[in-house]
Amino acid sequence: MDVIRNLRELVAPLPFPVVTIGNYDGVHLGHQEIFRRVRARADAEGGTAVVVTFDPHPLKLVAPERCPQIMVTCEQKMRLIEAHGIDLVVCQPFTREFAAQPPPRFARDYLARGLGARWVVVGYDYSFGRGREGTIDSLRELGLELGFELEVVPPVEVEGEIVSSTRVRQLITAGDLRTANRCLGRPYSIAGEVIHGEHRGRTLGFPTANIRSTDELLPARGVYAIRVAWHGRFFDGVLNLGVNPTFDQREVTIEPHLFDFHEDLYGQTIEVYFIKRLRDEMRFPSAAALVAQIELDVAAARALLAACPNPLTVL
Repeated sequence: MDVIRNLRELVAPLPFPVVTIGNYDGVHLGHQEIFRRVRARADAEGGTAVVVTFDPHPLKLVAPERCPQIMVTCEQKMRLIEAHGIDLVVCQPFTREFAAQPPPRFARDYLARGLGARWVVVGYDYSFGRGREGTIDSLRELGLELGFELEVVPPVEVEGEIVSSTRVRQLITAGDLRTANRCLGRPYSIAGEVIHGEHRGRTLGFPTANIRSTDELLPARGVYAIRVAWHGRFFDGVLNLGVNPTFDQREVTIEPHLFDFHEDLYGQTIEVYFIKRLRDEMRFPSAAALVAQIELDVAAARALLAACPNPLTVL
């Protein structure tokens, strides 16, 4: 898969470009269905499957007070998009100039002339152009004028509700990883650098690979069964996310403990997949009581993960 940041990087016309446009934060099941349709149409036409996405999130520019925390980094998004067979990603810088384009200009100059789009695939709630003035109906009319077909993908539902980035964020922050993961089609994950912490876990008998706080959305505080990806391998573990109230800590920390793991991770970047939330964060009367609970958490996580041989199981 090729990745470019500007249409000027295109060195030759693309064969029958099939294009979709969107932010695609989270790359959830609804997004994946769009990518599937793009790939299928490109295959049918002997064409090129193209995704146009934005960096940064458009709301960071136009309404920063409403901009959500991202669910995937740019690197994660590229990897997830590539897994769906896309040929080219345009990671378009979202600038004030770009945001100010009236819908007809965007369709004419960017889609038709810039990309040479022959088929455009969008979600059921798509809008575009300055102030999101452009609608699906207006895009269809512009397609007739400019020479591209429009395909609108209906919503995907999980447990009777439409899958959207907003819904997935709400589920993650509420700690409902079971439903969030079903909406994503994979366990939710965050990536970060392993840093030195208080070394309290090692003192208690459960050394942790503390992760530097990331820009990604964090789940609700609590204890989770996890899998960690590092250098192409997966490791089972348990993670505490919170402030360690037993020790009156104020700062939120992300503390994975990996089972039977003895390698040095300091300075390394790891990706943590949240398989299941085990319990809320709790205050204990003593360190000994905390250790006893951690032993129960480890046993519960070991049993759960041992029953899930697929490293990216969705429960």
